[in-house]
Amino acid sequence: MPFAQLKDRTLISVSGPDAEHFLQNILTTDLDTLGPGQAKPGALLSPQGKILFDFLISRTGDGGFQLECRADIADDFVRRLMLYRLRAKAEIAKQDQVLVTVAWHDDSTASPSDSTAFADTRFGDIAIGRAYGGEAKDGGDPNSWQAIRVAHGIAESGSDYQLGDAFPHDVLLDETGGVGFKKGCYIGQEVVSRMQHRGTARRRVLLAIAAGPLPPAGTEVTVNGRPIGTLGSSNDGRGLAIARIDRVKAAVDAGEAIMAGEVPITLSIPVWAKFSFPEGAVSAEEA
Repeated sequence: MPFAQLKDRTLISVSGPDAEHFLQNILTTDLDTLGPGQAKPGALLSPQGKILFDFLISRTGDGGFQLECRADIADDFVRRLMLYRLRAKAEIAKQDQVLVTVAWHDDSTASPSDSTAFADTRFGDIAIGRAYGGEAKDGGDPNSWQAIRVAHGIAESGSDYQLGDAFPHDVLLDETGGVGFKKGCYIGQEVVSRMQHRGTARRRVLLAIAAGPLPPAGTEVTVNGRPIGTLGSSNDGRGLAIARIDRVKAAVDAGEAIMAGEVPITLSIPVWAKFSFPEGAVSAEEA
Protein backbone atom coordinates (compact mmCIF):
# COMPACT_ATOMS: atom_id res chain seq x y z
CA MET A 1 0.00 0.00 0.00
CA PRO A 2 1.50 3.39 -0.95
CA PHE A 3 2.04 5.81 1.91
CA ALA A 4 3.67 9.08 2.93
CA GLN A 5 4.93 10.27 6.29
CA LEU A 6 4.09 13.90 7.02
CA LYS A 7 6.77 15.52 9.14
CA ASP A 8 5.02 18.89 9.23
CA ARG A 9 1.97 17.65 11.18
CA THR A 10 1.32 17.01 14.87
CA LEU A 11 -1.49 16.21 17.31
CA ILE A 12 -3.27 18.15 20.04
CA SER A 13 -5.17 16.08 22.58
CA VAL A 14 -8.31 17.29 24.33
CA SER A 15 -9.62 15.05 27.10
CA GLY A 16 -11.76 15.18 30.21
CA PRO A 17 -15.47 15.03 31.06
CA ASP A 18 -16.27 18.33 29.29
CA ALA A 19 -14.06 17.78 26.23
CA GLU A 20 -16.85 17.12 23.72
CA HIS A 21 -19.15 19.87 24.98
CA PHE A 22 -16.25 22.34 25.00
CA LEU A 23 -15.14 21.54 21.44
CA GLN A 24 -18.69 21.34 20.07
CA ASN A 25 -19.29 24.91 21.21
CA ILE A 26 -16.26 26.46 19.49
CA LEU A 27 -15.35 24.39 16.40
CA THR A 28 -17.10 24.24 13.02
CA THR A 29 -17.21 20.42 12.99
CA ASP A 30 -20.40 18.78 14.25
CA LEU A 31 -19.04 16.20 16.69
CA ASP A 32 -22.43 14.47 16.83
CA THR A 33 -21.64 13.15 13.33
CA LEU A 34 -18.04 12.12 14.10
CA GLY A 35 -17.94 8.33 14.26
CA PRO A 36 -15.22 6.10 15.71
CA GLY A 37 -12.32 5.61 13.33
CA GLN A 38 -13.06 8.79 11.37
CA ALA A 39 -10.91 11.88 10.92
CA LYS A 40 -13.12 14.80 9.88
CA PRO A 41 -11.99 18.27 8.82
CA GLY A 42 -12.84 21.42 10.72
CA ALA A 43 -11.72 24.86 11.75
CA LEU A 44 -11.60 27.29 14.62
CA LEU A 45 -12.82 30.63 13.31
CA SER A 46 -12.53 34.26 14.26
CA PRO A 47 -15.78 35.99 15.28
CA GLN A 48 -15.79 37.39 11.71
CA GLY A 49 -15.91 33.86 10.29
CA LYS A 50 -12.32 33.61 8.99
CA ILE A 51 -10.29 30.43 9.54
CA LEU A 52 -7.73 30.85 12.33
CA PHE A 53 -6.78 27.15 12.55
CA ASP A 54 -7.64 24.15 10.37
CA PHE A 55 -7.35 20.51 11.42
CA LEU A 56 -8.62 16.95 11.22
CA ILE A 57 -10.37 15.73 14.38
CA SER A 58 -10.90 12.16 15.58
CA ARG A 59 -12.05 10.40 18.73
CA THR A 60 -9.67 8.58 21.08
CA GLY A 61 -10.48 5.45 23.00
CA ASP A 62 -10.73 7.25 26.34
CA GLY A 63 -13.58 9.52 25.24
CA GLY A 64 -11.28 12.35 24.27
CA PHE A 65 -10.28 13.85 20.95
CA GLN A 66 -7.15 14.41 18.90
CA LEU A 67 -6.77 17.30 16.50
CA GLU A 68 -4.20 16.83 13.76
CA CYS A 69 -2.84 20.17 12.56
CA ARG A 70 0.25 21.82 11.11
CA ALA A 71 3.17 21.51 13.51
CA ASP A 72 4.13 25.16 13.10
CA ILE A 73 0.75 26.42 14.35
CA ALA A 74 0.18 23.87 17.11
CA ASP A 75 1.47 26.00 20.00
CA ASP A 76 -0.71 28.94 18.97
CA PHE A 77 -3.67 26.59 18.53
CA VAL A 78 -3.19 25.21 22.06
CA ARG A 79 -3.05 28.72 23.49
CA ARG A 80 -6.24 29.71 21.69
CA LEU A 81 -8.06 26.59 22.91
CA MET A 82 -6.96 27.30 26.46
CA LEU A 83 -8.24 30.86 26.13
CA TYR A 84 -11.72 29.52 25.32
CA ARG A 85 -11.68 26.69 27.86
CA LEU A 86 -12.66 28.91 30.83
CA ARG A 87 -14.09 26.57 33.51
CA ALA A 88 -14.62 23.55 31.29
CA LYS A 89 -13.15 20.32 32.67
CA ALA A 90 -10.92 19.63 29.69
CA GLU A 91 -7.20 18.98 29.43
CA ILE A 92 -5.43 20.36 26.36
CA ALA A 93 -1.91 19.32 25.36
CA LYS A 94 0.30 19.14 22.31
CA GLN A 95 1.77 15.71 21.71
CA ASP A 96 5.48 15.86 21.02
CA GLN A 97 7.17 14.07 18.13
CA VAL A 98 4.08 12.34 16.79
CA LEU A 99 4.54 10.69 13.42
CA VAL A 100 1.63 11.16 11.00
CA THR A 101 1.37 8.60 8.21
CA VAL A 102 -1.16 8.63 5.37
CA ALA A 103 -1.80 5.55 3.24
CA TRP A 104 -4.16 5.04 0.34
CA HIS A 105 -5.68 2.53 -2.03
CA ASP A 106 -6.56 2.91 -5.68
CA ASP A 107 -10.32 2.45 -5.29
CA SER A 108 -13.12 3.22 -2.87
CA THR A 109 -13.87 -0.44 -2.08
CA ALA A 110 -10.60 -0.86 -0.23
CA SER A 111 -10.03 0.19 3.35
CA PRO A 112 -6.79 0.97 5.17
CA SER A 113 -5.18 -2.28 6.32
CA ASP A 114 -4.00 -0.75 9.60
CA SER A 115 -6.86 -1.27 12.06
CA THR A 116 -5.63 1.69 14.12
CA ALA A 117 -5.83 4.09 11.17
CA PHE A 118 -8.49 6.79 10.90
CA ALA A 119 -10.42 7.24 7.66
CA ASP A 120 -9.89 10.71 6.19
CA THR A 121 -13.49 11.60 5.35
CA ARG A 122 -12.57 14.42 2.97
CA PHE A 123 -12.02 11.89 0.16
CA GLY A 124 -15.10 10.24 -1.30
CA ASP A 125 -13.78 7.97 -4.05
CA ILE A 126 -10.50 6.77 -2.57
CA ALA A 127 -9.76 5.25 0.85
CA ILE A 128 -7.29 7.38 2.79
CA GLY A 129 -6.08 6.18 6.19
CA ARG A 130 -4.21 8.35 8.70
CA ALA A 131 -2.15 6.65 11.42
CA TYR A 132 -0.59 8.39 14.40
CA GLY A 133 2.61 7.22 16.05
CA GLY A 134 4.79 4.29 15.10
CA GLU A 135 8.30 4.28 13.75
CA ALA A 136 9.75 6.41 10.97
CA LYS A 137 10.14 4.66 7.65
CA ASP A 138 11.71 5.89 4.43
CA GLY A 139 9.19 8.73 4.04
CA GLY A 140 7.12 6.91 1.44
CA ASP A 141 5.86 8.83 -1.58
CA PRO A 142 5.03 12.45 -0.61
CA ASN A 143 4.77 13.52 -4.27
CA SER A 144 1.99 11.00 -4.92
CA TRP A 145 0.22 12.13 -1.76
CA GLN A 146 0.29 15.73 -2.94
CA ALA A 147 -0.93 14.64 -6.37
CA ILE A 148 -3.90 12.82 -4.77
CA ARG A 149 -4.79 15.79 -2.60
CA VAL A 150 -4.57 18.20 -5.54
CA ALA A 151 -6.55 15.95 -7.87
CA HIS A 152 -9.37 15.76 -5.32
CA GLY A 153 -9.48 19.49 -4.64
CA ILE A 154 -8.53 19.20 -0.96
CA ALA A 155 -7.00 22.49 0.19
CA GLU A 156 -4.90 22.91 3.33
CA SER A 157 -3.62 26.04 5.02
CA GLY A 158 -0.03 27.06 4.43
CA SER A 159 0.23 25.44 1.01
CA ASP A 160 -3.10 26.60 -0.45
CA TYR A 161 -4.29 29.56 1.63
CA GLN A 162 -3.23 31.66 4.57
CA LEU A 163 -4.87 31.43 7.97
CA GLY A 164 -6.96 34.49 8.77
CA ASP A 165 -7.62 35.07 5.05
CA ALA A 166 -10.30 32.51 4.13
CA PHE A 167 -13.85 31.60 5.04
CA PRO A 168 -14.81 27.91 5.38
CA HIS A 169 -16.76 28.11 2.10
CA ASP A 170 -13.65 29.37 0.30
CA VAL A 171 -11.82 26.10 1.00
CA LEU A 172 -14.89 23.83 0.66
CA LEU A 173 -15.25 22.91 4.33
CA ASP A 174 -18.99 23.28 3.76
CA GLU A 175 -18.75 20.47 1.17
CA THR A 176 -16.30 18.13 2.93
CA GLY A 177 -18.21 17.85 6.21
CA GLY A 178 -16.08 20.37 8.03
CA VAL A 179 -19.01 22.64 8.94
CA GLY A 180 -22.05 21.53 10.90
CA PHE A 181 -25.02 23.57 9.71
CA LYS A 182 -27.46 21.76 12.01
CA LYS A 183 -25.45 22.11 15.23
CA GLY A 184 -25.76 24.95 17.73
CA CYS A 185 -23.69 28.08 17.86
CA TYR A 186 -19.92 28.13 17.55
CA ILE A 187 -17.43 30.93 17.06
CA GLY A 188 -18.06 32.66 13.70
CA GLN A 189 -21.25 30.65 13.14
CA GLU A 190 -23.45 33.62 12.28
CA VAL A 191 -21.27 34.69 9.34
CA VAL A 192 -20.88 31.15 7.99
CA SER A 193 -24.60 30.39 8.25
CA ARG A 194 -25.47 33.64 6.49
CA MET A 195 -23.14 32.76 3.60
CA GLN A 196 -24.73 29.32 3.37
CA HIS A 197 -28.35 30.38 3.44
CA ARG A 198 -27.91 33.38 1.15
CA GLY A 199 -25.63 31.56 -1.27
CA THR A 200 -23.13 34.40 -1.24
CA ALA A 201 -19.93 32.32 -1.35
CA ARG A 202 -18.00 33.46 -4.42
CA ARG A 203 -14.43 32.36 -3.68
CA ARG A 204 -14.00 28.62 -4.13
CA VAL A 205 -11.28 26.00 -4.52
CA LEU A 206 -10.99 25.05 -8.20
CA LEU A 207 -8.79 22.61 -10.10
CA ALA A 208 -6.15 24.31 -12.24
CA ILE A 209 -4.67 22.56 -15.28
CA ALA A 210 -1.82 23.77 -17.47
CA ALA A 211 0.04 22.34 -20.45
CA GLY A 212 3.29 22.45 -18.48
CA PRO A 213 4.54 23.11 -14.95
CA LEU A 214 2.58 25.60 -12.88
CA PRO A 215 4.22 28.54 -11.10
CA PRO A 216 4.71 28.49 -7.31
CA ALA A 217 1.91 28.63 -4.77
CA GLY A 218 0.87 32.20 -4.09
CA THR A 219 1.04 33.24 -7.75
CA GLU A 220 -1.89 35.45 -8.75
CA VAL A 221 -4.52 34.08 -11.10
CA THR A 222 -5.55 36.86 -13.48
CA VAL A 223 -7.78 37.72 -16.42
CA ASN A 224 -6.56 40.63 -18.58
CA GLY A 225 -4.16 41.55 -15.80
CA ARG A 226 -6.92 41.70 -13.16
CA PRO A 227 -6.56 39.34 -10.20
CA ILE A 228 -9.35 36.82 -9.70
CA GLY A 229 -7.64 34.39 -7.35
CA THR A 230 -4.46 32.74 -6.13
CA LEU A 231 -2.68 29.52 -7.06
CA GLY A 232 -2.04 26.92 -4.37
CA SER A 233 -0.36 23.50 -4.42
CA SER A 234 0.53 21.92 -7.74
CA ASN A 235 1.92 18.69 -9.11
CA ASP A 236 2.89 17.96 -12.70
CA GLY A 237 0.78 20.64 -14.38
CA ARG A 238 -2.22 20.19 -12.08
CA GLY A 239 -2.93 22.37 -9.09
CA LEU A 240 -5.42 24.08 -6.85
CA ALA A 241 -6.55 27.68 -7.02
CA ILE A 242 -8.89 29.69 -4.84
CA ALA A 243 -10.68 32.01 -7.22
CA ARG A 244 -13.85 34.06 -7.69
CA ILE A 245 -16.19 31.70 -9.51
CA ASP A 246 -18.25 34.56 -10.91
CA ARG A 247 -15.16 36.09 -12.51
CA VAL A 248 -14.02 32.71 -13.84
CA LYS A 249 -17.44 32.28 -15.45
CA ALA A 250 -17.26 35.76 -16.98
CA ALA A 251 -13.83 35.02 -18.47
CA VAL A 252 -14.93 31.69 -19.91
CA ASP A 253 -18.08 33.21 -21.43
CA ALA A 254 -16.04 36.00 -22.98
CA GLY A 255 -13.34 33.65 -24.27
CA GLU A 256 -10.67 35.44 -22.22
CA ALA A 257 -7.48 33.69 -21.14
CA ILE A 258 -7.05 32.80 -17.48
CA MET A 259 -3.43 33.07 -16.39
CA ALA A 260 -1.40 31.87 -13.43
CA GLY A 261 1.50 34.26 -13.72
CA GLU A 262 2.56 33.82 -17.34
CA VAL A 263 1.03 30.34 -17.69
CA PRO A 264 -2.40 29.84 -19.32
CA ILE A 265 -4.65 27.60 -17.22
CA THR A 266 -8.12 26.16 -17.24
CA LEU A 267 -10.18 26.11 -14.04
CA SER A 268 -12.85 23.55 -13.18
CA ILE A 269 -14.95 22.49 -10.21
CA PRO A 270 -13.98 19.25 -8.42
CA VAL A 271 -16.30 16.50 -9.65
CA TRP A 272 -17.61 15.72 -6.16
CA ALA A 273 -18.47 19.32 -5.28
CA LYS A 274 -22.10 20.45 -5.23
CA PHE A 275 -21.59 24.12 -6.03
CA SER A 276 -21.66 25.41 -9.60
CA PHE A 277 -20.61 28.42 -11.59
CA PRO A 278 -23.19 31.22 -11.39
CA GLU A 279 -25.71 31.52 -14.19
CA GLY A 280 -25.22 35.27 -14.61
CA ALA A 281 -21.71 36.50 -15.29
CA VAL A 282 -20.42 39.69 -13.74
CA SER A 283 -19.83 42.72 -15.91
CA ALA A 284 -16.37 43.76 -17.02
CA GLU A 285 -16.45 46.63 -14.54
CA GLU A 286 -17.33 44.31 -11.63
CA ALA A 287 -14.70 41.76 -12.69
